Amino acid sequence: MTAPSVAQYTLSRLSQLGLDRIFGVPGDYAFSIDDAAELVPGLSWVACANELNAAYAADGYARIRGAAILSTTYGVGELSAINGVMGSKAHRLPVFHLVGMPSERIQKQGLITHHNLGDAVYDRFQALSVEAACVSAVLTPDNCVDELERVIREALRQSKPAYLVISEVNGGQPVLGTPVTGQPLTVIKRQHSVPEELEAAVGTILARLDAAQRPVAVLTHLVSRYGVREQALELIRKANLPTALTPNDKGTIDEAIPQYAGLYAGDWSSSNEVRDLVGHADFVLDIGGIVTTELNTGLWTGNYDPAKVVSIQDNFVRAGGKVFVNVAIDDVLNALCERVTTRCNDHGLKMEAMPLVGGPGDATSSASFYPRLQRRLRSGDTLVIETGTCMTHLNKVLLPAGVSAEGQGLWGSIGWATPACLGVVMAKAEGHTWMVTGDGSHQLTLNELAVMGRYGVKPRIFVLNNGLYGIEDVISERGHGYDDLAPVNYHLLPEAFGCKNWLSARVSTVAELDAVLDQIDTHDGAAYIEVMIPNEESQPLPESTIDSGYKLNTPPVG
Repeated sequence: MTAPSVAQYTLSRLSQLGLDRIFGVPGDYAFSIDDAAELVPGLSWVACANELNAAYAADGYARIRGAAILSTTYGVGELSAINGVMGSKAHRLPVFHLVGMPSERIQKQGLITHHNLGDAVYDRFQALSVEAACVSAVLTPDNCVDELERVIREALRQSKPAYLVISEVNGGQPVLGTPVTGQPLTVIKRQHSVPEELEAAVGTILARLDAAQRPVAVLTHLVSRYGVREQALELIRKANLPTALTPNDKGTIDEAIPQYAGLYAGDWSSSNEVRDLVGHADFVLDIGGIVTTELNTGLWTGNYDPAKVVSIQDNFVRAGGKVFVNVAIDDVLNALCERVTTRCNDHGLKMEAMPLVGGPGDATSSASFYPRLQRRLRSGDTLVIETGTCMTHLNKVLLPAGVSAEGQGLWGSIGWATPACLGVVMAKAEGHTWMVTGDGSHQLTLNELAVMGRYGVKPRIFVLNNGLYGIEDVISERGHGYDDLAPVNYHLLPEAFGCKNWLSARVSTVAELDAVLDQIDTHDGAAYIEVMIPNEESQPLPESTIDSGYKLNTPPVG
């Protein structure tokens, strides 16, 4: 039996994790990878509009499937993708970035090629791409089997991207050695625990929890990245722990469970009650590692007293001045679920959907749009949230039972959501994928609509049109002309991009919005709705608030 090529073996081995798509842009030097994508059973090539979009799409896919495959060419392709891959690193997503490279025959002769700087330094871009990953390898026929196992293990252990270089000539040559047959990601044990450390960590957590009078839990997206979301929810239910989310982690928990108390971000919390609940807690069980950026803590007003926090990270637990190492998050949660006792006290907070606002003849606005969207979401749906003003609104929307959400609040690269939506909808097995984006963010990556149309996916997309970079207008003190956008008739784009059977409309009144939402409920295809939003909503924040986030001013001496 003929051995598979390096490129074919690599894609086959990665697909065994449970991945059925490879996102990318074809390019010379990567043709061995592109060709192999057509030969691996069960793996389909997704030709994205550009490399950055492909990286965003892989990011979205990885959020649902646990990992993703991205392919770009040497130099120009990999550099275009780096922003998206770096976002995956920030949000702890194992994206396997495969890059084609000029052949060793070219390199050993010192021939000067395109996609370079006119010299014979062929590996100069690797240092840049490696920084967006946690592990890397240059694959050859001789090392491919062993190196690929190392890279897969490390990418999954850290839950971060991997960078794999395959030259065009090596990609087409047969692997040497015995191929490995892998397991699906869902059954792989990604980290292991030292028993003594694990027992000490779990005992400390239980003792602190038993002694607490006002305990709360804060759940982060890391539990989804490591496939332990259900264990985390079981612990919360069994212990009956009041539980909050931070803005970065919207949609991680099922917000219909009685333990959910709301979104905590200091002064930017979803309610004063949840602000006080977390702020006055005498014990905070941090499940996953809270990210204390300014946008995740209400401009650092949501401070956590280290003495009151026990943090369960991916492979360590920190309890005040104590740190327990080599304890895997799944082992910690499983042990806690077995031994925790149920608390009798509930948080007592009343969780309700936003009230409906606006009469039929009223102009559409954020106040009228978000409550109506909330009421159309159903169990199994996923909401993709773009960075911008829509994020600040959607973070406070109470999601119905069984609805999840994905955002990029930490990396915050505007334009992420549209291609990420493509990846999410391709990765999902059931339920609808909804996306909300501002027009400013959408303009960066809207060419991915053509890709959605090509592959027949059916997202439900809302573009909020206020004619400007709304979030930039809010934080640029007095508003500036550089925040204004080129005018676009967004509702005409699906037809222009060749999308078939898309419900497309522009709505500017509440009656029109209600009518199109009714149509979406019965429509079998994708939906793309342009919602007109007054630009007056994006009022600059007070200068003192802006200064608290950016530290622009130095107070006078004395």
